[in-house]
Amino acid sequence: MDYSKLAKSVVSEIGGKENVSSVTHCMTRLRFVLKDESKANTENIRQIQGVLGTTVSGGQYQIIIGTGVSKAYEKVTNILGINSSESIMESNSNDNEQTGGVFNSFFKLISGILFPVMGVMTAAGIIKGLLAGLTSFQILSTESGTYHILYAFSDGFFYFFPIILGVSAANKLKSNPYIAAAIGAGLVYPNITALYNDGAHITFLQIPVVLANYGNSVFPIIAAVALAAYIEKSIKNRVPESVKFFLTPLIVLIITVPLTFLAIGPIMTYISNILASGTQSIYSLSPVITGVILGAFWQLVVIFGLHYAFIPILINNITTMGADPINAILNVTVFALSGAAIGFALKQKTKEKRSLGFSTGMTGLFGVTEPIIYSIAIPYRKPFIAAFIGGGIAGGITAFMDAKMYGFGGNAIFAAPLFINPEGIDASFTAYIIASITAFFVTLALTYILTGKHSTILMEKKSKGSEI
Repeated sequence: MDYSKLAKSVVSEIGGKENVSSVTHCMTRLRFVLKDESKANTENIRQIQGVLGTTVSGGQYQIIIGTGVSKAYEKVTNILGINSSESIMESNSNDNEQTGGVFNSFFKLISGILFPVMGVMTAAGIIKGLLAGLTSFQILSTESGTYHILYAFSDGFFYFFPIILGVSAANKLKSNPYIAAAIGAGLVYPNITALYNDGAHITFLQIPVVLANYGNSVFPIIAAVALAAYIEKSIKNRVPESVKFFLTPLIVLIITVPLTFLAIGPIMTYISNILASGTQSIYSLSPVITGVILGAFWQLVVIFGLHYAFIPILINNITTMGADPINAILNVTVFALSGAAIGFALKQKTKEKRSLGFSTGMTGLFGVTEPIIYSIAIPYRKPFIAAFIGGGIAGGITAFMDAKMYGFGGNAIFAAPLFINPEGIDASFTAYIIASITAFFVTLALTYILTGKHSTILMEKKSKGSEI
């Protein structure tokens, strides 16, 4: 793939670099904030070699590239004249001017905060799950130095998550990341945690403090950093230059940290508990029906590019309840799409289409589904229908067996360690194996039966399908 050519074509068709306010990327998409979306020639963009599709969501014009998106992003940022490590083209631009409402603002904020830490989060989650499996099979002792060292960083990442997430939030909000880290450190400071564990009652200036365990938490630090960023921007031009270096952080912290312990932390913890219990309540109404619906149609949420907005809820389920049944169901959809791609490949006669099916199918087994969605599922339709059926059946099985994920991280084969209960392998891991095999092979068989040997894309259908 000539990513330089792709980048030049993309930038030209979105209205030129002067029409770009910002650009970021996720695992498979270039995410542009455009000054005028009407200047983007969507039909021409879809015809660019290497582009799998487009969608507009969350105030972003998203161009689906696939697993080579980081290479495309590097070339795009070169054309735009910014460093590839930067995510904002115009540092003085106001994100609020680019949004289309409260939802778009929230979506952009959450995705912008979480994506930078997702890779490390996935790695830590996989290692933590593998350690649980190795100790369950008595391959590795919990007393060994190997276990302690690996567990220190895998569990430590999540325990000190408020610090890490705080830095990411500050970067997104264009505020001081070290102030954010200090706030996060205060939330998980050992003495504070010990007071909570001991059931102690403390006050701040005679005001009662509601203590909570902020290790692994998500929402309290994001809200606290948002307040800190607001205060910092409000006072930075009012503090004398001679003392700004230390006085600005001092003022921000002396206001934000007490308010976080007195109000923000307890309120956001309460909201976190409501979200977790609310999610569990909806799931408990009918686990199997929930499993079938989510297993069949979750990938439609991925198409809209809204899946990042659900990540805080999924993480919150684990940090609040210790396990998450919802993400356990969502995992089968990846296997279903992988089966669709392989089934498509097995039925095709041309080398190009077989190669497309096998390559995207293997990518799916590693947890990335968008190349399958935009190169096979949407253009040919029948593989997507097969994935709906296979994923729905597997999702129902997952829910029926009450499977849970005990960590947040990888998808597909990399999710296996996350289904291992830290207290020992239980039905969740068995359900993972059964549901994954079902999703993959049922979808593969249905795709093979439904798809023709000489499948062709109707350009009209492809165009309409890419717009959903």
